Amino acid sequence: MQQRCRRQGRAGRLRGASAAAPAQLPPRFLDWFCRHGWRPRAHQLELLAKAAAQRSTLLIAPPGAGKTLAGFLPSLVRLAERAPAGPPWLHTLYVSPLKALTTDIERNLLVPLTEMALPITVETRTGDTSLARKQRQRRRPPDMFLTTPEQVALLLSHANARELFLTFVPLSSMRSMR
Repeated sequence: MQQRCRRQGRAGRLRGASAAAPAQLPPRFLDWFCRHGWRPRAHQLELLAKAAAQRSTLLIAPPGAGKTLAGFLPSLVRLAERAPAGPPWLHTLYVSPLKALTTDIERNLLVPLTEMALPITVETRTGDTSLARKQRQRRRPPDMFLTTPEQVALLLSHANARELFLTFVPLSSMRSMR
């Protein structure tokens, strides 16, 4: 399986990818999928293509379909391919109504980051985060920031909030409000 995956990756083709998803995964990402005996799902590749075209996308899929990875895959790929230089800035902001969900997402993101040895920083910020860590996060923000609505409001109230540049915002568990 792993050798077949690598061959497909070098050829620039992924079996199971839809024609609407021309964006391909970089080799290290494809190898990571293959090491686990997986292959990228069509909706993950389609979301990657939409993000590359700077298109907003709504993904609706059942539990266990890889939505979390799909939502963060464009950020992971872009951050893995960036040139190392310049001041630190916030690339991806994930806002969750639940503190526990930010912790779960962080744990889920750290698996591929660690296994692929990607130089990407991920941090959470909740009401329990120490003052020292919050101050450091404002000065040197992580690449990917997982937080709650209350913490976003507090973060944006600081004078240097404009310095936190933002590229990507995956939203999860949207609910209608009346």
